[in-house]
Amino acid sequence: MSYGVTGTTLRVMTHIPPPAVELQLLDAELHQLDARRAQLLHRRAWLLTALQPAWSAPVPPPRPAATPRREATAPGVQNLLLLLGGLLLTLAATAFTLVSWGSMGIAGRALVLGAVTLAALGAPVLLLRRGLRSTAESFAGIGLVLTVLDTYALHEVAFADADGATFAAAATTVLAALWAAYGIGTAALPRPAVTRPATSTEPGTTLVLPFPAALVVAQLTLVLWVIAAGGGMHTITAAVLMTAVIDMMIALRVAPKAVRAVAVGGAFAMGGWGVLAAGLISLSAAGPGAAARAAALLVLAAAGAFGAAWLVPGPRLRTVTAATGGLLVVAALGGLLRVPLPFDWTVLGYLACGIGLLALVRSPLPEPVRRGLGGASAAVQAIALLWTVPVVVTTVFGPISWVSRVWSGAPVDARAAATLDIGWPERQTAAPLVLVAVAAVLALTVRSTTWRPRALPAALTLAWLTATIVPAALQLPYAIDLLAQGLIAVALLCLAHRTATVLALLTSLGLATLSLASEPATLAVLASLTALLAGAAWRGRLAPVCAAFSLGYATALACAVGASLNWQPQHTALLVLVVPVTAALLAARLTDPVTTVVVEVSGAVAGVLAIGLATTELPMLALVLALSGVIVAGTATRPERRNLGYAAAALFVLASWVRLGAWNVNDPEAYTLPVTVPALFVGALRRRRDPSATSWTAYGPGLAATLAPSLLAAWTDPHWTRPLLLGTAALIVTLLGARHRLQAPLVLGGTTLALDALHELAPYLAQVVGALPRWAPPALAGLLLLALGATYEQRIRDARRVREVLGRMN
Repeated sequence: MSYGVTGTTLRVMTHIPPPAVELQLLDAELHQLDARRAQLLHRRAWLLTALQPAWSAPVPPPRPAATPRREATAPGVQNLLLLLGGLLLTLAATAFTLVSWGSMGIAGRALVLGAVTLAALGAPVLLLRRGLRSTAESFAGIGLVLTVLDTYALHEVAFADADGATFAAAATTVLAALWAAYGIGTAALPRPAVTRPATSTEPGTTLVLPFPAALVVAQLTLVLWVIAAGGGMHTITAAVLMTAVIDMMIALRVAPKAVRAVAVGGAFAMGGWGVLAAGLISLSAAGPGAAARAAALLVLAAAGAFGAAWLVPGPRLRTVTAATGGLLVVAALGGLLRVPLPFDWTVLGYLACGIGLLALVRSPLPEPVRRGLGGASAAVQAIALLWTVPVVVTTVFGPISWVSRVWSGAPVDARAAATLDIGWPERQTAAPLVLVAVAAVLALTVRSTTWRPRALPAALTLAWLTATIVPAALQLPYAIDLLAQGLIAVALLCLAHRTATVLALLTSLGLATLSLASEPATLAVLASLTALLAGAAWRGRLAPVCAAFSLGYATALACAVGASLNWQPQHTALLVLVVPVTAALLAARLTDPVTTVVVEVSGAVAGVLAIGLATTELPMLALVLALSGVIVAGTATRPERRNLGYAAAALFVLASWVRLGAWNVNDPEAYTLPVTVPALFVGALRRRRDPSATSWTAYGPGLAATLAPSLLAAWTDPHWTRPLLLGTAALIVTLLGARHRLQAPLVLGGTTLALDALHELAPYLAQVVGALPRWAPPALAGLLLLALGATYEQRIRDARRVREVLGRMN
């Protein structure tokens, strides 16, 4: 083969197999591999499921033998036994000293008590050397109690005629010194040798009880010495406060926890006692000198509190102590101002001092201290506001009493208008100044971005309360009070703020109740509030609420106008219907859905009120119902209120029924036909628009509304006119149902016709049944059953023939 022939042949040769076939082979192999992989995975899952119970239930290890549970620790048992033993010995010693003392001589008494006391106080020394600290503490406690008994015995024997206060002061001083020395002496004892290094859990070699006991006894030492020296209330209070300051210093400087705990408790107890006594002295001070001495006591307590604020650890505790110091400073300065000021203005003096603390809040003091001073100022202002609560409650809620005394006569002034059934709080002339002062503080001093949005509404509320109570506090004339309340409402509505609008609505309520005292005031106020709140709603000031209030005041105005014209309630109802008409017209023009619903509901409430006023006279009630139906029907013309058409129809029906009742019409057809005719007309329209609607839905309610009551009336009617007319109507309905193949007219008309005919033929049927033999009814029943069976068989045969014809055609 030549070279050229070979080259040509290689160029035209194809791959074996071709690429398409090779691709198919690869796809087949991959498919088989996937199938095999799926089979293996399925088998693996089955094996895991089969082995799961064996893996999940390992053989439990053998349980160790149960050991009895110990319900008390050894140290606990030890301490309990020592406590009980010490208590029993103490009681025994006390009983011996108080009861059996008189049976022994002086030498015996001294010998017994001295020996027992020395033994009790010396035993801890030996016990500490052996490392028995708990037992040593118990004997030390017994020894300390015995020293008290020794003191009592010494007083009874040697100092029975001495001054009690002087002896008590000396005894507490000596006991405190001896107990402290005893604690120092036991602490200086050499420690016992130990075989292992001591840890934090090892018992110590120093008694704990003597130092706290000495501090407890020392609490009364200074006070008793002052009493023994003949000091008065001021000096005794100063001694109590000094004791509290000393306790505070001990608590901050002494390391042992027991001593520190006693010092803290003493500081709080003595400090509270001293502050309470100083406060009572300040409040009862009759002159500048007494007030200055009381202020000095409070300043001493405040100095201790501020010292603690600089020394105590932790920002929260420092804030609390600083707040306490600030309150004490306010009490001191306010007590000085209380003497020259009238009693009614005392609260203003304390409030001024509390506000003055805010000057220190911006000073370069530590942050916890400044925070505490701010809290103290806030507390003083809150207490001052609580003092004004009686005046505020009387002014705001007092006019409600006019609801039960409408138009009984205008009061002489604003205070008389607010205190119709209650008295005016005494000695609270400065209440408006307190409110305005706190409002000014909130508005001017609170600059924090967190608290300012809350402070401004609070300041506005306090300013509103101030303006509200000023007329009553100053006993302004009644007309001036009404004018002031109206101006307040207008001013609040001019502010574009939610809180201001709410306060304006509250003001309108108070103004409305306040105006009930006089007829001209009621008419003028209600008309003004209606227009004012309508304008506020139009400007978007809480539109739903303002619109509801406006319509409510309009309803009240309509009632007031009717009463002013001496109209009867049923005639006033026509005037009240103006409100639903207005509400319906407004709702059609509003775009806010919430305001629209509120306006419609308010109009509906006014309509219900009108219906209630008209119930005293049936013809007027029918007219009011008809007019209400017109209003509702007009509302139902809006696309989103189509469902109100049913309510309008119900009102029209009720109006017609009430009118018929007023005419003494007793025929049920007069009540049912006004329902049936519109219902059938609506049903016909629905069937025309929706051919799939059933006759029961379209015509059933309308036909049943007349046929059922008429049938009941026909069965009790002795005359023939109603049954004849009812039968004729039922026959027409049945024929129309048959003509148009409608089930509801056919069934209802046929049933009514049959029952009406049965009622008319009942006497004759009774006569026929009485004349027939007894075998006739069973025979008639048998014939009926035979006829039904024959008809059923005929239907079956016809169906079989149709099936055979269809089979031959196929």
